[in-house]
Amino acid sequence: MLQKKKILITGGAGFIGSHLCERLVEEGHEVICLDNFFTGFKQNIAHLIGRPNFEWIRHDITEPIKLEVDQIYNLACPASPIHYQHNAIKTIKTNVLGSINVLGLAKRVKARILQASTSEVYGDPHQHPQTEEYWGHVNPIGIRSCYDEGKRVAETLFFDYHRMNKVDIRVIRIFNTYGPRMHPDDGRVVSNFIVQALQGKDITVYGDGSQTRSFCYVDDLVEGMMRMMNQDGFLGPVNLGNPHEFTIKELAEIVIRKTKSKSKIQYLPLPSDDPRQRRPDISRARAQLQWEPKIALEQGLDKTISYFAAALS
Repeated sequence: MLQKKKILITGGAGFIGSHLCERLVEEGHEVICLDNFFTGFKQNIAHLIGRPNFEWIRHDITEPIKLEVDQIYNLACPASPIHYQHNAIKTIKTNVLGSINVLGLAKRVKARILQASTSEVYGDPHQHPQTEEYWGHVNPIGIRSCYDEGKRVAETLFFDYHRMNKVDIRVIRIFNTYGPRMHPDDGRVVSNFIVQALQGKDITVYGDGSQTRSFCYVDDLVEGMMRMMNQDGFLGPVNLGNPHEFTIKELAEIVIRKTKSKSKIQYLPLPSDDPRQRRPDISRARAQLQWEPKIALEQGLDKTISYFAAALS
């Protein structure tokens, strides 16, 4: 029988956090969702409010908090360039001070803590696909570094707290994830394309569209996160993402077809420090977690388009 746990999710009202909250509440765990609602939405967790095993707290993790929990998922941080560049100093504070605060909490109550790191730690990679051993190629003073370097420092803190204080850590590196409850204005490629197509606007592709990304549906990611949290003896880091690669132009064409949109593709200059290729090597996740994505891009896009069509109507 599943042992019920008290679980804290920072950033729990965000896109990924709300799906994780939902899954853990359904499994009967006592879930505390903590969010400052900078990029999270209360409507993402509205259907959980009132459930006896769910509570939410408005709080910013750059300030300490005292709670008694068994597990902590640290997801708090804006994750799209538009949002994390909006207040770059706040972003790096969330990654650094926020990590120190949640690690301090984990140390005090002896909780296991999982850090939601990112494929951005690899920067614009010289290795393809990216393995966890690759140290990355990041511009430390670029416009994205508040996020890239912030997440790299967070990983450093997690491993130092483990080595020095025996904190029970887990580290995952999340690659492009999409699905219902994405922020419509986050500037990410999937939400951008779907919103533009549904509104009949030109679809904006940066560069010539030949740059590649891999897209993981949110339910697959949540499954990988939970497997990692509940895996004994394996700290990570571990890549969680979809190893199937698509060009940005291919994605735009699929979205136009699925939405039956009359949108045309408009090509604009590539932003600074935008990676050319990004695809995870998930050998470690397969071996250690017996995990790999199950939901194909076409199937996941159908669910995501339905969500946005309803949200925009």
